[in-house]
Amino acid sequence: MSIDYESLKDKAVVLAQEGVTKTKELTDTGIAKAKELVDTGIAKAKEISEIGKLKVQNSTEQEAIRKAYSDLGKLYYAERGPAPEAAYADLCQRITDALARISYNNERIADIKAAGKASDSEVDEAELLDEEIVDEEPCCCAEEPAEEAASEEPAAEAEAEDDKIEE
Repeated sequence: MSIDYESLKDKAVVLAQEGVTKTKELTDTGIAKAKELVDTGIAKAKEISEIGKLKVQNSTEQEAIRKAYSDLGKLYYAERGPAPEAAYADLCQRITDALARISYNNERIADIKAAGKASDSEVDEAELLDEEIVDEEPCCCAEEPAEEAASEEPAAEAEAEDDKIEE
């Protein structure tokens, strides 16, 4: 039995060419799939980026609304605080009560400072905190329990609130 090496050689060349062709096809298909996945990823990243930008814009707009509500509340309190309409009486009373407590606390701070019980830096720190609280804008949206009866002495109110906080 004789082996035809030329025929085997030709068959090997044909099989090698078929292998190369199949490999090119698989490579081209893989490259196309990879490009498709990259394009999909890029599109998704753009969507996520756009959503993020819009959420930041919404947050900015919500802050502008909150500021406008606050300014509106300050204006109303300044103009109508002493004699508010019925719907606003509770909110105006809360502000008035809080301002009275702040005033009372400022008097206590002055008394303590005058008695020399606190260093100047501690008092300055307390004054800064007090200014921040007074400068904060009241929000009509805050869920706070309404006080049942106004106390004649702001200190009693402050102590009652301290008791609530401790519980």
